[in-house]
Amino acid sequence: MFVSILGSDVNTTDPKLSVDTCLHAMVKAIGHHFLADERDRKYYADSYSCRPPPLFIVTITLTELAFFIFYWTQEGGVSPSGPVPVDSMFIYRPDKRSEIWRFVLYLVLHAGWVHLFFNLLVQMLVGLPLEMVHGSTRIATVYMAGVLAGSLGTSVFDSDVYLVGASGGVYALLAAHLANVLLNYNHMVSGTLRLVAVLVVASTDVGIAIYDRYVHPNAGPVSYVAHLTGALAGLTIGLIVLKNFEQKLHEQLIWWIALGVYGACVLFAILYNIFN
Repeated sequence: MFVSILGSDVNTTDPKLSVDTCLHAMVKAIGHHFLADERDRKYYADSYSCRPPPLFIVTITLTELAFFIFYWTQEGGVSPSGPVPVDSMFIYRPDKRSEIWRFVLYLVLHAGWVHLFFNLLVQMLVGLPLEMVHGSTRIATVYMAGVLAGSLGTSVFDSDVYLVGASGGVYALLAAHLANVLLNYNHMVSGTLRLVAVLVVASTDVGIAIYDRYVHPNAGPVSYVAHLTGALAGLTIGLIVLKNFEQKLHEQLIWWIALGVYGACVLFAILYNIFN
């Protein structure tokens, strides 16, 4: 089959050509929705080569899925809210705060398939396009900053609960996307719609977590603090590390404010855990 692309006849039955065409269309769409300036969009669409590929989000997603399957087989079953491997060496536990790896590695565990599904879905739909635009290093920084903020925030403000899941990192990605929209709002496609969508998704999930924490009589202690502190980390670190394609002088001030806020919060939480 032949179709006309830019005035030329192209054979779409060629598998390699079909893959290249699909990749180019996806890259063009991502550039259209995530970049502000038309010149940046064109340059991104023409120059993006998938080298290096956006491996961070894919890798972390597959890792979390693999751990869930492993503990599923170990526990002998799965439910919307379980199993929760409370004896795992990765889970964050307030009685084992001296094992500092738990402040980060709790992200590989999840409390049930609903928890896992939401996190993996957001990671792929939001995190992967962000990684393709901003690069793996920047998005990994945002994600891990959210994970760390989630555990540190929980250790300070909700110190009696165990913590599993990548919600801190996921909310950091959502907030980073929000930061991306705010930085380039005037030129973003459907900027208002994106802001509303992010706020609706985030507030709904946090609302459910708060309900499970305080109202639902059969629910275990679900920490919503990790969601909020992860979002704060994503918003601040997102303003710092994401590419701003139209930086102005006042945004440099915002950069320093964001760095100061995140640094002060992390330092306070670390000192709190050391002396309490």
